[in-house]
Amino acid sequence: MIACVDVTYRDSGAIAVCVLFHTWTDAGSAGEYVKKIDHVENYRPGEFYLRELPCILLVLGEVREPLEAVVVDGYVWLGEESRPGLGAKLYDALGRVAPVVGVAKSYFSGTTGAIPVLRGRSLRPLFVTAAGMAPEKAANCIRLMHGNYRIPTLLKRVDRLSREIHD
Repeated sequence: MIACVDVTYRDSGAIAVCVLFHTWTDAGSAGEYVKKIDHVENYRPGEFYLRELPCILLVLGEVREPLEAVVVDGYVWLGEESRPGLGAKLYDALGRVAPVVGVAKSYFSGTTGAIPVLRGRSLRPLFVTAAGMAPEKAANCIRLMHGNYRIPTLLKRVDRLSREIHD
């Protein structure tokens, strides 16, 4: 099973969402999990993972199927692949048993290991990084994901679901 995760913040809390699918080319989800979190850490510049990682781990804790990979909205590695981003922290927190693929919508200055992926007719790439999987393979997986647009269907689904959930 492959999982896409996302977190949306509300007041002092958050909504963490996980969308599961069987293969990279799937058009629909095989399962969806939503976790409401009443309190999250305040944002700290350069330490975003301290806020987001606990939320992701809570929603992934609902998943009973073994994970083949986890996709996060953001970077696995920052800069020259020497500084761990949210994805690298998640990879470690999961015991390095499931690869983590980061899909960022904008370029992080100084990042050299991100692979730009153009999808659909978009001239703006997604930037793919990975831990536990070769970056080229991760980029190809994102390239193959269902959808005719820049953002793959199931990545759009996890984002939309996290924003649609109301208290």
